[in-house]
Amino acid sequence: QLQLVESGGDLVQPGGSLRLSCAVSGSTANYYAIAWFRQAPGKDREGVSCLRISDGSTYYADSVKGRFTISRDNAKNTVSLQMNSLKPEDTATYYCAVARFVQISLFYPNNYDFWGQGTQVTVSS
Repeated sequence: QLQLVESGGDLVQPGGSLRLSCAVSGSTANYYAIAWFRQAPGKDREGVSCLRISDGSTYYADSVKGRFTISRDNAKNTVSLQMNSLKPEDTATYYCAVARFVQISLFYPNNYDFWGQGTQVTVSS
């Protein structure tokens, strides 16, 4: 059983940057993927970025491509999401999640087995 704890959410002005971190307790070596999702009030949870654990391949939603970067630090057992050029529409609660098994869709929330509690990101002037 994994435990995931997100941190780094904050209030930031449009155009600003934030770095989110997800601390993972336990080994993900035998699992498939770790991802960041977000959910804004009244909207469905959507996938933002994903990292395939076996080979480190990364994937991004079109809405964040070129602005967000997912990375992992194996020594610290953390996964980070660097968010640049933030927009008001990036405002949401951000969650990290781990999928145990191979999935066709990397951005479908139901494919993920472990979730953190979320961290709030607000982009506003």
